Amino acid sequence: MTLEELVAGFRGVATASVADAVDKITGKTGFMDETMKPRINDRKIVGPAVTILEGPTDEFLPPQHALDAIDESPAGSVICIAINGEKNVAVWGGLMTAGAVANKHEGAVLDGGVRDITEIRRDYDFPVFSRSVSPGTTLGRYRTYSANEPVQIAGVIVHPGDIIVADIDGVVVVPHQHAEAVLAMSKNIDARELEQAQLIINAGSLREGLAKYGRI
Repeated sequence: MTLEELVAGFRGVATASVADAVDKITGKTGFMDETMKPRINDRKIVGPAVTILEGPTDEFLPPQHALDAIDESPAGSVICIAINGEKNVAVWGGLMTAGAVANKHEGAVLDGGVRDITEIRRDYDFPVFSRSVSPGTTLGRYRTYSANEPVQIAGVIVHPGDIIVADIDGVVVVPHQHAEAVLAMSKNIDARELEQAQLIINAGSLREGLAKYGRI
């Protein structure tokens, strides 16, 4: 299955079903913790992860790995920035958003803060999921260490090329080696839940639906 087919498939299934499928297929939690919120809009994003790692510094350095990744990554990428859960600085803002829009990226997932929200909403409507909102700059506090290596964001390890599926339900990381199996199971979960919900409505009984399908 091509990347384009995977992305299209994951757009059509519920994010909660994807989280359940990752649980079952990998035996590990694939959804990020509840602090990761959509800050700009409620749009669903699906795309391959491009990963950036940031860490402390007292030098005034630009986030060079992130800037390079925005310009050099394929269109449709999800820029994922790890900063060890630091909530009080913004690792993303208006200018980075402009670059992401110019390069047709899918969205950003940040283990830190975002700023310039008014500008991003007004000018770009670009999806950003972040741990926090902060006006603080990383300059003199943090710098980028690396790009396209495994990172941890909100409790989940993200590898370059993993499929990010995110909407108002949360952010799920689909390991790229399991993407086809997770998509197939997600579709099956969606179909069974639709049948179960219809049975509950027709029977006028939640218990009857649970008894037949064994799922809640």
